[in-house]
Amino acid sequence: MGDELDEIRRRKLEELRRAQEQAIQEEEMKKRMLAQKKAILRSILTTEARERLSRLRMARPELVDAIENQLISLAQSQGLNRKITDDQLKLILERIIPKKREINIRRK
Repeated sequence: MGDELDEIRRRKLEELRRAQEQAIQEEEMKKRMLAQKKAILRSILTTEARERLSRLRMARPELVDAIENQLISLAQSQGLNRKITDDQLKLILERIIPKKREINIRRK
């Protein structure tokens, strides 16, 4: 009975170690991917455009992630000749972000 308990404890400990190692590896991979993403964005965006995206990230993080991924795929597939400026980024954002509807209340 004591040997069985020791064996169960040993297996459980081994499973926990493997799970922890896997979590650490996944975290390291996420960090590397994030660093690569930042490096690519640094190479294709001007400083002002990067600042605009970082400010927009506070309000709409999922939108910024989508835009960044599109810009990276565009840069990788077509090889952008020059950096995207803040004005160009504004145009891109205007096309992507839907305009707010104006609500007018008329009293009769």
